Amino acid sequence: MLRKRLMGLFVLSLILFSCGNQQSKSNTDKTLDSADQKVSVAVAKKKNILFFGTSLTAGYGLDPTEAYPALIQNRIDSLKMPYNVINGGLSGETSAGGKGRIDWLLKQPVDIFVLELGANDGLRGLPIAQTIKNLQAIIDRVKAKYPDAKMVIAGMQVPPNMGAKYAADFKNIFPELAKKNQMALIPFLLDKVGGVPKLNQADGIHPTAEGDKILADNVWVVLKGLL
Repeated sequence: MLRKRLMGLFVLSLILFSCGNQQSKSNTDKTLDSADQKVSVAVAKKKNILFFGTSLTAGYGLDPTEAYPALIQNRIDSLKMPYNVINGGLSGETSAGGKGRIDWLLKQPVDIFVLELGANDGLRGLPIAQTIKNLQAIIDRVKAKYPDAKMVIAGMQVPPNMGAKYAADFKNIFPELAKKNQMALIPFLLDKVGGVPKLNQADGIHPTAEGDKILADNVWVVLKGLL
């Protein structure tokens, strides 16, 4: 009789233990699910900053982590700001090439759009009017897809050997587009870097890693006011 009672207590203990484990597992699952949901929400709340440009944005000749968009991401992360930087730079890109490529990049949400195109047009001496037309087309497409996106344009300049009038007209492209489209203007992306040998690679055009740190500073001065 005693043996039967002991067996009964043993079986009851196993049942209670099993139930306790199931309840504990259920609570753990709820906790993990909750944590996953919080992470998902945090990721979903992040806004995208698209840098759309040339080899200057792509970080030609540099490790991807040294390109100025990556440096901007590092700064944003250090400030714990909810933004994700997308590097849409492509070496050799002209304004015409950008016009043909922009729709593909706009498949992802864009909250801040930074336009860095035109430098290759200038180096090739392409018609100013055509560059303006292409850049405006890109701006129009971004506005049409994401009307609430904040817009930035990076100013560029060409060497004087392109001719004084061409150089002046080219330089004016960017402030004029900024004014027309109510965009924030980075006066000159290569400020304090362009023409400084030690801050440029052997080609004299693309910044070194140290040069890109200065580019990141030039961008940040304007961008931080939009975050």
